[in-house]
Amino acid sequence: MLTAFQSIVLGIIQGLGEFLPISSSAHLILAPWFFHWPDPGLSFDVALHTGTLLAVLVFFWRQWLELFVGFAKMLSGTKAWKENKEAKLLVFLVVATIPGAIFGYFLENPAEAAFRNPLLIALNMFVFGLILWWADRNGKEKVHTKDVSLKQSVWIGLSQALAVIPGVSRSGSTIAAGLFLGLRKESAAKFSFLLSAPIILGASILKVPHLLKEGISAPLLLGVISAAVSGFIAIWFLLKLVQKRSYSIFVWYRILLALVILVVYFSR
Repeated sequence: MLTAFQSIVLGIIQGLGEFLPISSSAHLILAPWFFHWPDPGLSFDVALHTGTLLAVLVFFWRQWLELFVGFAKMLSGTKAWKENKEAKLLVFLVVATIPGAIFGYFLENPAEAAFRNPLLIALNMFVFGLILWWADRNGKEKVHTKDVSLKQSVWIGLSQALAVIPGVSRSGSTIAAGLFLGLRKESAAKFSFLLSAPIILGASILKVPHLLKEGISAPLLLGVISAAVSGFIAIWFLLKLVQKRSYSIFVWYRILLALVILVVYFSR
């Protein structure tokens, strides 16, 4: 059973790790490993993801409203598909969710079990940190969020499927893919954040029975709140950061964390 303090810390880790390209799943595995905390369990994991879902829905509420209004205009015939960037983006986000949903449904548990080893997490943190660095250095930075094509959406969706492996990072893989495909730094991050909503929502719905079965406790609620607040802050911070700077701070963080993992692992 987690304490209130542990729940808050893990909630903060989930909120930051979900949206910053540092891998929330890796950090949620590493934190109990570092500090000898008990395994939070499936219901706690579901609750934390609900918190990050709230963060992305609240932060982008205007954008979500625009997308659904645009889709409604397309259905009613008041705005044609060809000129309707909002409807296109909403449909492309749904399409991009499909690969990650399929991989997540069938491979999430096997992949997480296979890659829970701290050494493998360190390797993934390092390798995918370098991939993010390469994408950041070589991206064309031309495409805005509403101009993302169906082909680009599919490729970004396929990259999201890699996030079932701890240490890869859902936001990191999708942002890197977006940069490789020519999206601007801020646009790659925004598309990644919007894309997180349907995949988190779907995963949460599937796991709600587990949450209801185990019950809702005060520490669990604290975890949800801390995940939502830290997730909101993480989105704001990253969008502000990449307006003027690169993603290099996260590359260095990933490399440093990989080294720390190795030191701790071989010193025990």
